[in-house]
Amino acid sequence: MQLIFDPSVSPIYRGVLAFFFVINIALAFIIVFLDRDRRDATATWAWLFLLFVVPILGFVIYIFFGRAVRKKREQGFHHNQIDDVKERMKTQLSDATNKINHSDNRIVKKHADIVNTLLTKEPTFLSYDNNVDIYTDGHALFDQMKEDLRNAKSYIHLEYYVLKLDKLGSEIVDILQQKAEEGLEVKILYDAVGSKTVYKSKFKKFQEAGGQVEAFFQAKIPLINFRLNNRNHRKILVIDGMTGYVGGFNIGDEYLGLDENFGYWRDTHLRVKGDGVDALQLSFIHDWNSQSHREQLEFNNKYFPDNAKQGGDVPMQIALSAPSDNWHQIEFGYMKMIMNAKESIYMHSPYFIPDKGYINALRIAAKAGVDVRLIIPNKPDHIFVYWATITSVAQLIRDGVKVYTYENGFIHSKMMIIDDEVASVGSSNMDIRSFELNFEINAFMYDENIVKELKAAFIEDMKVSEELTEERYEQRSNWIKFKQSIAKLASPIL
Repeated sequence: MQLIFDPSVSPIYRGVLAFFFVINIALAFIIVFLDRDRRDATATWAWLFLLFVVPILGFVIYIFFGRAVRKKREQGFHHNQIDDVKERMKTQLSDATNKINHSDNRIVKKHADIVNTLLTKEPTFLSYDNNVDIYTDGHALFDQMKEDLRNAKSYIHLEYYVLKLDKLGSEIVDILQQKAEEGLEVKILYDAVGSKTVYKSKFKKFQEAGGQVEAFFQAKIPLINFRLNNRNHRKILVIDGMTGYVGGFNIGDEYLGLDENFGYWRDTHLRVKGDGVDALQLSFIHDWNSQSHREQLEFNNKYFPDNAKQGGDVPMQIALSAPSDNWHQIEFGYMKMIMNAKESIYMHSPYFIPDKGYINALRIAAKAGVDVRLIIPNKPDHIFVYWATITSVAQLIRDGVKVYTYENGFIHSKMMIIDDEVASVGSSNMDIRSFELNFEINAFMYDENIVKELKAAFIEDMKVSEELTEERYEQRSNWIKFKQSIAKLASPIL
């Protein structure tokens, strides 16, 4: 401030300082009083601190990372939803609601409060007839996925956060191109930030064959994307309305364990047959219509065929979250699972930076005698996020939560199971970014056999993990303590 009025300082330099001082004041006013979508006071103070400690850099960082997705924009998403499908989903929602508390399914009846907590959006209707296959290895997953793609008869809708055009990605795109040449409707939606090395121009042959491709939150200016902080982190594949995929795996060679920096890639993904596929399809249509200005998907019977009778009996809900949602569907679903647990809570999360309430819920569960276990990576994928994760689990360890670091490569799975009865698998990490900033999707399942299979995989993971004890945590160096302190300060805006 003093430099602005110091006559010995260059007028140009003083002018630049004055400009950014005014900009900072204006941004502070916007953040505090006008940004109604700002999530909480902690994040607000973090941004104000950054703006005034490093004015110019703070301004640039806020422009790229700090702006929230406006309600108006989200309303723009909603008006593109298919009315006929919305009515169908509302009917299913109503039917499900009436049946929940008096369900013939023991687990659904027991955990009706979880089901009702999630019943806030059309895609979250409860379906009872799903056939679910679980994949924890990338090779097995993508072998099956490629086979299903080759067998597609009508259409393919693919939406991924990361789509790399390496060996695996190119192989999948080649299959999609072939299906487009056969006359199928093939659509690709990728995240512009997550798939930063991918451009529409690289899909020229695919588009010439009749395929369509869109980028989520495409940069308005080349190489400058002002939506870095709001990412479509969903992984959705729908084939013919009969088969769907959802989970944590992205598309690229590293997810086959071919990246030396990460080694073996441990993740969890689901292959779904049944009415749950309709929810995945509705989510894709919603996201596609929000980004495509050339073709809006209208109601078509082929998108929602009679897919219920495929030999499944797994009750399932598909939960969604978005940056402008006041009701954080996936986060609250996780929280309700924690609150309902009486015997055990098993979790995977590569990035674990939830808010204080989430941490306290796990602490309370552990103190109440619930067996609470969490597996996190032993190596950083994103350095600040990793050290913030270690800081977040420290309090849990002290209160009896058993935390393990995965030593067999990199664990990217996002999973929670409780009491051998309820499971959640999807794209959402247990951190503020996934809960409040990203577009995410999770499947909540109420089935003993599904949970048994996921628990068995978790037990196998523990065999190649090391427990993070208080003693091990306290042995960290001063340099690590410093990095943790910085990560803790930055965690509200990570």
